[in-house]
Amino acid sequence: MKHRFLYLFFLLLLSGAVTEICGQQAPYRLKNGRLGLEWQKTGDGFMLKKLEVYKENKWVRLPGVLGQYTLLYAADQPGTAAGNLTDAAGKTITFPEPEYRYVIPKWKEATSAVSLNREGTATVFYPSFCAITQQGLVFRQQGGPADLKATWELDPANENDIKVTLQLVAHKAGYYSIASPALFTGDKDRFSWAIIPGIFQGNRINNNFVDAYAYGHGVPALPVVARERTAAALTSILTTKEGVTLSVTAAPGTGRDPWAGNKLTQSDWLLGLSMINRQGQLTPTLYHPVLGQKKSFLNPGDTVTFEFRYTVTTGDWYQTYQHVVNDIYRFDTFLQLKKSQEPLSDRISKLFHYVRSDSTSRWRVFDYKGMHIGAQEYLGGVYESEKDAVKNADYGAMWMLAHLTRDPVLLQKRLPEALNFKLAQQHTAPGFFKGAAAGQYYLYKSRRFTEEWGPYTEPIGTTYYLMLDIGNILLFEPDQPALKKELRQAADWLLEKMHPEGFWEVAYDNASHRPLFEDLKDYRPTFYGLLVAYKLLGDKKFLHAAIKAADWFIKNSVEQGFFLGVCGDTRFAPDFATGQSAQALLDLYEITKTSRYRQAAIQVAELYTTSVYSHPIPSTDKKQVEQRSLEDWQISQVGLSFEHGGIIGSANGHGPILLASHAGLFVRMFQLTKDSLFLKMARTAALGREAFVDAPTGVASYYWTAMNKGAGPYPHHAWWQVGWITDYLMAELSLRSNGQISFPAGFLAPKVGPHKTYGFSSGKIYGNEAELVMTDQLVTLNNPNIDYLCAIDRRTKKVYLFLLNNDDETQTTDLNLSQNATVGGIRITPGNAELLSEGKRLPAALKNAISIAPYGLRVYRFDYR
Repeated sequence: MKHRFLYLFFLLLLSGAVTEICGQQAPYRLKNGRLGLEWQKTGDGFMLKKLEVYKENKWVRLPGVLGQYTLLYAADQPGTAAGNLTDAAGKTITFPEPEYRYVIPKWKEATSAVSLNREGTATVFYPSFCAITQQGLVFRQQGGPADLKATWELDPANENDIKVTLQLVAHKAGYYSIASPALFTGDKDRFSWAIIPGIFQGNRINNNFVDAYAYGHGVPALPVVARERTAAALTSILTTKEGVTLSVTAAPGTGRDPWAGNKLTQSDWLLGLSMINRQGQLTPTLYHPVLGQKKSFLNPGDTVTFEFRYTVTTGDWYQTYQHVVNDIYRFDTFLQLKKSQEPLSDRISKLFHYVRSDSTSRWRVFDYKGMHIGAQEYLGGVYESEKDAVKNADYGAMWMLAHLTRDPVLLQKRLPEALNFKLAQQHTAPGFFKGAAAGQYYLYKSRRFTEEWGPYTEPIGTTYYLMLDIGNILLFEPDQPALKKELRQAADWLLEKMHPEGFWEVAYDNASHRPLFEDLKDYRPTFYGLLVAYKLLGDKKFLHAAIKAADWFIKNSVEQGFFLGVCGDTRFAPDFATGQSAQALLDLYEITKTSRYRQAAIQVAELYTTSVYSHPIPSTDKKQVEQRSLEDWQISQVGLSFEHGGIIGSANGHGPILLASHAGLFVRMFQLTKDSLFLKMARTAALGREAFVDAPTGVASYYWTAMNKGAGPYPHHAWWQVGWITDYLMAELSLRSNGQISFPAGFLAPKVGPHKTYGFSSGKIYGNEAELVMTDQLVTLNNPNIDYLCAIDRRTKKVYLFLLNNDDETQTTDLNLSQNATVGGIRITPGNAELLSEGKRLPAALKNAISIAPYGLRVYRFDYR
């Protein structure tokens, strides 16, 4: 007994200066100008009796307050086998089909007893003791498998935040997990929004477990516990119908480090995220450690600490998410630490040489029905392939690079062979599929086109692999009657297959023509193909159909937060098509000027920020990556987006991807909304990523786990990289010039996201007309933080040089121009120059050291002969 008293006294000393303890009557409350919490001692312990937030000059009380604690304990290590799942009718759930070899292991992991929150014994309690300290309140609970101490205090730096520290002391050996206390229980039938970023989101409970859990459509009805490895932010957020948002966010350092020390640790599981707790209550909840995982086994006397914070505010979910990302996880850190080693413009030059080489690009040419069709090898998985699949990725980038460089290899060899590939890619025989895309891949051994993961045809495949590609070609080559015919046939097929309500089937079986994947809805921007057809063919029936389909998409997809992906090998888990949807809606707004399309585009873009990692906070810690010694920030996942996240997406094992197709869109979104998170996310994705780039070729790896191994089995990705880098730089050019420099943008590129193509038409530079060009011969800079772009006015013999400082500090560089360079296909010698930017129009020397402000722009114009 004596030792027990000393133990309690020691704990009290740790808690700080104690002014009142549990035996005295006292107002057990925390309050500031924004929040108020009050506890009451009852026969069951200290229960939270009041939680209120200041809104519109009055205090608003939340109903259903609890303050309830949960501790999980298991004497033996929990197993990892998948549990038995049944639907509402009691029928066993079987998902996915056997051919989805990439998905099956992830689904099994995600349906283990721990993941379904069925493992261990749950002790639910209210603390028996409370003390008031100078910092806040300290609660204690003794007995059972462990003692628990909980310290609560208001954050003086963020008045809507409550900081909580839980400390557990084990009484017996076993596995432990602590849940963040349930502040309140929400109304399952009546809430505005719930989201675990990167896992699921929506405004309702979805009783279709596979739809909710595997595809992120709404809140799963079961108390699932998600892993942090595909959570974009380590937070769970709920907005009530009354407009109050509650979130619980883990303290930085709680979740896994994806590369700890010198090895891959992406799949370590240290934090669980949930929206429905063990008791079936709707309340944002975190678990640490995770039962049976690292740090969860304790011997008697061992301790574990769990730090997190609640945010209670009257804003919506996105405002809270911004707070989590910007303030708690300090999203600025990467850009503050980064030190670029190579300008993006130099990477484009390397990529240009990579794609024009037959050997490095793995360019293959085949005879197909009397035509020479060309494409690049594809060494990934394709249905019924014998490692003989080829494909082309980004026709917009192909035509853009060829025309901006006027390179004869691209113009005379690549483009004609790629064009023939596109002409061969359409079903032309009468029947069900006439006009549809025959498939994105060509199998040269069996001499046929096919889809990625089965003998089926997707309507969005026709949008992608016919209409978008053809559209971008026609911008550069408008006099192509065969292409226009192909585009019209594709649009007519899409129109014919659109349901009266404005949606499409996900896919049709090639043999029976029956709809497939009827458990899914086509929550993808399939309507965009009709927009392309309208803009190029001028037939208003295509615009009317695009509007009807977009309206269906907004109501059923955007407003619910339900999206679908375009990667067949992961059974269409939501992916970068979501980001594409935002740009598609923006393009529709530009045509119709209907505000709901603009607003829907912003809403989708905000949701797409939850496909971008914001944790862990980057640092300068040393990391060993095979033979390279790097700093943590250099291989950080922060700012990189998923191919697909959730519980079945590729990010579970591979981490994010390096294709930052969304970067240009996010810059445009910043121009539209002034939301700085968009701009920071764009720059963090695009800049300082040389650790993932194969230095000789300029080709970045696709998956994060591949680090700097280059194209690997995906040589065609180089075209996507040319496309997104150009789109990002052009978006920055428009932003930094306040729109005074602008070039027409083409159509979206299939299929990795919302980047667009340029160079098919001249643009405006402070009121002057010029055409965009690319050259790696004209400009020499000695600062890797500075990128450049060029334009030329052949009529007046003027060259425009755009210099962009892509760093948060002023940068200086020596600028030198070649006296005999090829620019836009012609040889030039520079003459007199002037500075056009920064509100100046002054004579300028082009052989000197210049300084450019942080994220600044300098524009020079010079004569040539």
